[in-house]
Order: sequence, then C-alpha cells, then structure tokens
Amino acid sequence: MINRWLFTQIDNSSLIVFRVIFGFLIMLEAVGAIFTGWIQRTLIAPKFTFNFIGLDFLQPLPGDGMYYYYAVLGVFGFLVMIGYKYRWSMAGYTILWAGVYFMQKTSYNNHYYLLLLLCLMMLALPAADYFSVDSRQHPEKQKTYMPRWCVLIIIAQLWIVYTYASVAKLYPDWLDGTVPKNLMAARAYYPIIGEWLQASWVRYCIAYTGILFDLLVIPLLLWRRTRFAIFIISIFFHMFNSIVFQIGIFPYLSLGFTVFFFSKERIHRLFMKRKPFYTANEIKIPRYNKALIAVLSVWLVIQIALPVRHWFIPGDVLWTEEGHRLSWRMMLRGRSGLTHFYVVDKNDPEGKRERVDKNLFLSKKQLRTVASKPDAMWQFAQRVKAAYATQGRDVAVYVDSEISINGKARKKFIDPEVDLASVPWNCFTTNPWIIKYEE
Repeated sequence: MINRWLFTQIDNSSLIVFRVIFGFLIMLEAVGAIFTGWIQRTLIAPKFTFNFIGLDFLQPLPGDGMYYYYAVLGVFGFLVMIGYKYRWSMAGYTILWAGVYFMQKTSYNNHYYLLLLLCLMMLALPAADYFSVDSRQHPEKQKTYMPRWCVLIIIAQLWIVYTYASVAKLYPDWLDGTVPKNLMAARAYYPIIGEWLQASWVRYCIAYTGILFDLLVIPLLLWRRTRFAIFIISIFFHMFNSIVFQIGIFPYLSLGFTVFFFSKERIHRLFMKRKPFYTANEIKIPRYNKALIAVLSVWLVIQIALPVRHWFIPGDVLWTEEGHRLSWRMMLRGRSGLTHFYVVDKNDPEGKRERVDKNLFLSKKQLRTVASKPDAMWQFAQRVKAAYATQGRDVAVYVDSEISINGKARKKFIDPEVDLASVPWNCFTTNPWIIKYEE
C-alpha cells in the first residue's frame, strides 16, 4: 500500500516550475547579499563571526573573498534555474549555503535554515528532467513524470514548519498583542504605512492572523474547495510580510510552493502547455525503495523532533534560548540586554577585575547579539581568553548580564561568579550558569 502511495508516477510539471522559481530566488538571495551590503556588515566588517559552536574552522574568507563566494553562489543559482548540470549546481549551492549558514549566527534567520533544508531536498529530487539544459542535451533522459513522494515530502516539510510556527505563538505576550506592538513600533518610521501600523487593531490582527494562517494554510491549500481563496489570502499575507518585515526571498518562495497544491492539470495548463501531460499513473517501485522510505522517515522524525527539544531542557526557552534555533520560533519575541565582560588575571593575588572593551572586538551588530544570546556570550568569553593569552596572561572571564524579554524589566541572566571561559557549552542539555526563574 505504501509503495503504491509513494511510487505512483504523476505529471512533473509542478516540480519543474518550482525548480525555475527556486533557482531564480536563490540566485537573487546571493546577488542581493552583495548589493545590499549584507556581506560587508555581516562577514567582512567583523574581526570574526559567531559560528555554530563546534565549527570554529568556519570563518569568512579574507579580503574580498566573500564577495567572490557569493558571486559563485549566484552562478550556481542561475544554473539551477536553467537546469544545467543540475545535480552538480544544486550540490554546489547547497555546500556553499551550508558553509555560510553555519559560519555566522549574528544574522540567524529561520528562513536561512529552511533554505538549507530545501536545498538538500531539491538535490535529491528529479527537478531537471524537463525544461532544462540537461534534458535538451540528453533527450533520452527526458521525463514528464515523477514519483508522488517528491510532492509529498515537500508538503510534509511545509506542514511541519507552519504548524510549529503557529503553536509557538500560543503564549501570553503574543496573544495580548505585546510582541506585534513592539514589532510595529520598530517600524513607525516607514513612509505612508508607519503610522498606520501603530493602530491597536493592527497588532491584534497581526497576532491572530499569524496564528490562524500558519495553522490552517496547508490544510486549506490541500482542500480543493478552499484552495483558491487561501491562495489569494496568501498573496496578501506574504506581500505584507515582505513589505513590513523585509525578510528577503521567503515570502516569494512561500508563494512558489503553491504549485504543489493546485491540480497537476492546472499547473500544466498554466505553465507548461507544450509539455506532454503524463496520465499513465504507472507504479514504478525502485529496487532501493526500502532504503528511500527509511531515509524519508528519518528525515521527518528529525524535523518533528527538533522543534520540541526545548521541552526537555529546564527553563523557559523564551528566556534561556536553549532549544530556540531550528524550532521555527519565528519573530516570536524581542530580546535585549545590558551585558559586561570582566577578566581576572589568575596570577593576580588581589583578583582585580578588569572590564573588557567589547568595541575592540565586535561590530555593532555583534554587540547586540552578545548582549542577549547565551551561546554568543560563551563564545565571546573564549575569544577574550584567547586574546589575553597572546599577551601571556591566563585570565578568567566573568559576565554581568541583565536581559529583557519583550520590553519587560531586565533580570539577571548569567551567574556572575562563573568563569565562562572555563566551562563547556552544553548543546543538548541546559547550561547551569544561565539563571532560571520559577514561573
């Protein structure tokens, strides 16, 4: 039964159209990073980046190297779009995107994570079997069909993302409009719409529309009777997000996903009239079907499990940040802090504390990250210790930090008596030097 469900061959117009959209958007993502100054601010200006812990070897290329890096990314995106050497081009983009994703967390974004997952998925899908340079050069390999699992895995991934994004919003500061109010206050300077965004009804509309849209958009796209209506709503929803939150290609990518929900006949008729429409619905079970099912199952289990891991870590994730990343907790809270670092020379009998001038080490953007994120604080403590070691000094690094969540009163965040430079970072359990509070 499962083999019939997964391996029935269906028309591949939706995947072909999505490949073109996807390639175009990832090309824009790379080119945009060059021309908007993102590379300069995030990768070139800082003396170092806050990489994912354990991947310290990932640091930006020297000089103008990251501009060339992103130029190559853009070329790979273009090649994906036209379907030239598709597997190699998609693999190249995936590797380079993974490198820059794990290289820096200062501009961490759930959409960057989703793009990495999509790159891995597109690498495995037969997205260049038609309307591509590859299929023109090798017409004997041209196909007008694909196994059904290619569509199902994308829909399942999207359902996971949107569902967790909705559920994460079910907490007091979102439900009472505090978070949307703060988000809109930061955009009061926008021309024309800035003042309008401050209206109280707007914040509540954003709060509850966000919950309902994320929770219902996939089911309503799957149901034929509501599909067109929710598609029109999606256009407005994602264009609003694009204009107000300026979140790059994600709104347009989200609209591109809808090709997997409309009927195969409609997508073929709208975009690929010249392509023969596949109607045979033949079942072709590959010899590696059991291995493929196992891989798909493991993928989905990981995607379902990662976002709930914070429930198994002591403390509120909104406060501790432990388990926040890779969990689809998108635009969920405002976080700010007042954080100072002090060093004590271990050979100083008086144990005198010296305040560290963070400006000597960090960019403006990194200063905001270090002020409120515990993993960045820990990493910076390691950097400070290493910097003093070059002067022949063995120091302990202490942190005095107070954090505010959603504009509320600041509270002590880090145990000021713990030498952060001498304790390990726990990736899967709690870090005891983060102060927890009873609810």
